[in-house]
Amino acid sequence: MDYDRIFNFSAGPSTLPVSVLESARDDLLNYKGSGMSVMEMSHRSSVFDAIFQDTKAKLRKALNVPEGYAILFLQGGASSQFSMVPLNLISATGKADYAVTGNFANLACKEAQKYGQIHIAASSADQNHSYIPTQEQLQLDPEASYFYYCANNTIYGTEWSYVPETGKVPLVCDMSSDILSRPIDVSKYGVIFAGAQKNMAPAGLTVVIMREDLAGHELPYTPLMMNYQTMIAKDSMYNTPPCWCIYMLGLVLDWLETQGGVAGMERIKHKKAQMLYDVIDNSRLFTAAAQKGSRSDMNVTFRTASPELDAKFVKEATAAGMSNLKGHRNVGGMRASIYNAMPMEGIETLAAFIEAFDRAN
Repeated sequence: MDYDRIFNFSAGPSTLPVSVLESARDDLLNYKGSGMSVMEMSHRSSVFDAIFQDTKAKLRKALNVPEGYAILFLQGGASSQFSMVPLNLISATGKADYAVTGNFANLACKEAQKYGQIHIAASSADQNHSYIPTQEQLQLDPEASYFYYCANNTIYGTEWSYVPETGKVPLVCDMSSDILSRPIDVSKYGVIFAGAQKNMAPAGLTVVIMREDLAGHELPYTPLMMNYQTMIAKDSMYNTPPCWCIYMLGLVLDWLETQGGVAGMERIKHKKAQMLYDVIDNSRLFTAAAQKGSRSDMNVTFRTASPELDAKFVKEATAAGMSNLKGHRNVGGMRASIYNAMPMEGIETLAAFIEAFDRAN
């Protein structure tokens, strides 16, 4: 069916698979004969409990989450984790390491400074966050309570291609914008968290995957709703969870299976990104913002030689049915966010448009 949809390159909330939206539409007024919408039913009902547990099981399977790790469905966005992580983890030594490779890692680092001694183990600010530091460039504190990094930087278009080696220091990772796009070894991490609105579901759900033994050591003034131990004990249901978003995540995970799971998605997303980078690198007019070896497969950032041409590109692309290509206000230029649900057709359309714009200008 033709829904007259545009190609939405928004950094988030981002595009969702059409088949997922169709499934949600079909269930909207009467979910599986319950006589009500998922948006209306009690989170304590047996009908919703089945959705909740099923979605959690699907996510555990998709990411191969091992025993000893809790999966939490929370609220507050990934930004709430900037506080929740240090409140719950920093008490081990009072210190933590942060890699500042973009805007959100920087915000997380500043927030953590309220709760302990924060050491910047690496920063890419010297080159406008256009690269990811190597393992050798990480200045690690063996006494840190944890090492924190953001796997993919949506604003600057860089992505970690390796998992930092930190010895016995637990890894904490913000995977908001590349979770479910590639296989990960969850056992290497202490805490993984992600806002849902890039690769998982509509905005409103925050997923946390954490080693259960790291919970229960919160600072004494940790707010009730920011206590990991409380959320684990109550299975994310101390209060009403984001029910609709959890349901939508289950549908997205079903769709992911049809794409070959996370391993299949890794092949698809890299092919999509490489197509755009090849066109940009082979053009006369455009340059990629991120350095080779650090480029994101999720957020392709690029620009022309002038802000005026950038604005012209965005305006003409919008008219051609491609929205939200304007770069973040902090960096300018253009940004194509090509999360899991962006179809190959959208990439091909944008690549052809870049080539045509390059010829015409």
